[in-house]
Amino acid sequence: MEKSQCSFKQLPFSNLFSTYIYDYPKLSHFFSANPFDDQEVEARIQRTPSGTNRDKFVAALSEYHNELGISQDQVDQLQKFSNPEALAVVTGQQLGIYGGPLFTIYKTITTILLAEKWEEKLNRPVVPVFWLADEDHDFEEIASLGIPGDNGKISIALNESGNGLPVSEELISEAFTELNQKIREINPETDFSSSMWDELIECYKSGSTHAQAFSKLICKWLARYGLLIVGSNHKKIKELVVDTFKTSVSKASEIHSSLERQSSDLEKDFHRQVVVGSTNLFHLGESGRVKLDREEDVWKVGNVTFSSASLIEEIEKNPESFSPNVFLRPIVQDVLLPTIGYVAGPGELAYYAQMKSYYEQFQMEMPVIFPRLSATLLESGIDRIMEKLPFELCTYNQRIEDLEARYIELNSSDNLNQVFKEWVQKVGEISSEPIELIQSIDATLKGTAGKVVSGFENELNKLKGRVFRSIKQQEETQLKRIARIKTQLFPDGLQERAISPVYFMNKYGLDVWDRIIEDFQKDSLDLQSHHIIKL
Repeated sequence: MEKSQCSFKQLPFSNLFSTYIYDYPKLSHFFSANPFDDQEVEARIQRTPSGTNRDKFVAALSEYHNELGISQDQVDQLQKFSNPEALAVVTGQQLGIYGGPLFTIYKTITTILLAEKWEEKLNRPVVPVFWLADEDHDFEEIASLGIPGDNGKISIALNESGNGLPVSEELISEAFTELNQKIREINPETDFSSSMWDELIECYKSGSTHAQAFSKLICKWLARYGLLIVGSNHKKIKELVVDTFKTSVSKASEIHSSLERQSSDLEKDFHRQVVVGSTNLFHLGESGRVKLDREEDVWKVGNVTFSSASLIEEIEKNPESFSPNVFLRPIVQDVLLPTIGYVAGPGELAYYAQMKSYYEQFQMEMPVIFPRLSATLLESGIDRIMEKLPFELCTYNQRIEDLEARYIELNSSDNLNQVFKEWVQKVGEISSEPIELIQSIDATLKGTAGKVVSGFENELNKLKGRVFRSIKQQEETQLKRIARIKTQLFPDGLQERAISPVYFMNKYGLDVWDRIIEDFQKDSLDLQSHHIIKL
């Protein structure tokens, strides 16, 4: 595989993310260590606690893996993690159907490669961990996937809705039969199609939960690299974080103030990713996963109210009935795991920037936040037609109208924009003398004369548009190529955010991710550039 890079500044990433990548000192007070400085990272690693109740956590994880149906895939990983010296590099993601967007794969690949790097540097076991977002309840957000089409991304959605419970508990239904048929109609049959569908259907069996299906698929793709699957939607795991849940109640005011203070500080130059709510807990019950609201010492979920003291008692009795929000989830994760670093997407990185002082409320230190691998997969057919056009890959991030106009401008032998600009300028210059003459004869006619000149300029602009349309028709083949390239590389924004791994596996084989990992294992992993990977 050939690789090249381009700057994140050429792509639609936030100012906060670009600053983190290229000017970390401006954000250093929001984070614990510079992920691009190995000395800082190693110093932070030396302060990593070993995790809470590792033996009990390993036992609970073993039960959890049995429930997920992946226990055999996780035996070696659990044994490695059981070592008291073992550390963890962690990532996580929602349980998107068939693996979610490409960036789920990229986050996991980054985690695997970083674990390998730091295991070698530290000479101690470092386990790559995938944290299932198994308590998330936004079913609609995970229930579709994207495939490149002739006119942009084709979004294929599962024809059903969630029931308000965590997505992990939703069952795989017969709706997947219809979904699979739609995907097959769009994707061409290849030498790899049969094997790919056998694997997808084996994992996404009717009656399985989404957590079982997703974790089985991730294991098939990447467990051989030592990836450990972890989640928290399990009674015995919840029992290990009772104290964390209780702290989120007993220190609710201080926690809210801490988050709000740092978020406000961040907003002075950047943006806050997540609105700070009154609490960081959800309740799991008959109504699904419902956020707890708080006003002073009164906590409310639905029509039920608690005092802080009674809520803490309820947590002690039934910890499995409570669930962390986007801020509390990382705390739960790092209480259970000896986390040296978290591999984050740009949005996650932004909300971690709100959390440094929040970690301190739990007597903890934020881990190193590593940005994930960011990449565009470039197919050979697209690469060939790109060679016939004057644009670099990242340029195709622009609007199709702007790309077409720029191409016509670059390929116009007379440089039409300049020609019409000078024409309008000359009209203005040669019109000034006649207008002065007309004014000297009758001052009331000056405005009319000016309107005549303006009208001529408007007609010139109309003529310019007609000339450009004529050229556009003549350059139809090249403009179609531009549209095709944009559709493939930026189908709905960045390819990595829009397209399913299924599309590339169907065309390039089930081992496409292995080949990408092997290629990065040969070279150092550059997390400060966007990669273009030629397939």
